[in-house]
Amino acid sequence: MTDAIAPLRQFVLAMTELVSRQLDEAAVLAEGRQHLARLIAQDTWLPEAFARPRSDRYAQYLLHCDPLERFSVVSFVWGPGQRTPVHDHTVWGLVGVLRGEERCDEFDDHARPPSDTGRWHVMKPGNIEAVSPTVGDWHRVSSNRSDGVSISIHVYGANIGAVRRHRLDEQGRVLDFVSGYDSTETPNLWDRSASVRASLAA
Repeated sequence: MTDAIAPLRQFVLAMTELVSRQLDEAAVLAEGRQHLARLIAQDTWLPEAFARPRSDRYAQYLLHCDPLERFSVVSFVWGPGQRTPVHDHTVWGLVGVLRGEERCDEFDDHARPPSDTGRWHVMKPGNIEAVSPTVGDWHRVSSNRSDGVSISIHVYGANIGAVRRHRLDEQGRVLDFVSGYDSTETPNLWDRSASVRASLAA
């Protein structure tokens, strides 16, 4: 009996252990990057309900939130042409591409309001980048595909859907926002009954 969601469960366990050690941000980002790299090296674990694009904008699905809200894991799903506003995070985060391609436009954190640097990069499956107020926190992310779906897996140092953050409107004004989530349920990481039953029959 296969346990398709096991990589996500293993990632959650690894991140729980990591944040429990109360390391500094640089150490969390460095070790967390290794755990995220293992998770996004496989493409079959993400349940379909958390991989569906919306027709009107990108989707943000909660996969797990630590009970103490020390970290959260989220899948972002992009259809062609969809993009975020220019925004910040206010906490540390790691972003890894699982499927498709994403474009990241970089903004100058030190300007007020943050200004477009003119620099951008494309992230492909397996690529990971970090965000935080200490390493660079303002950007705009968009699908880099003209067809198909792009998906990235994010881990943040808070319950990111409930964090008061900031975005730029079309006039370049800084506005407060709280992103929330597009899902009302999370994957069931803990029902291992099928594999346990299979071991009893072996």
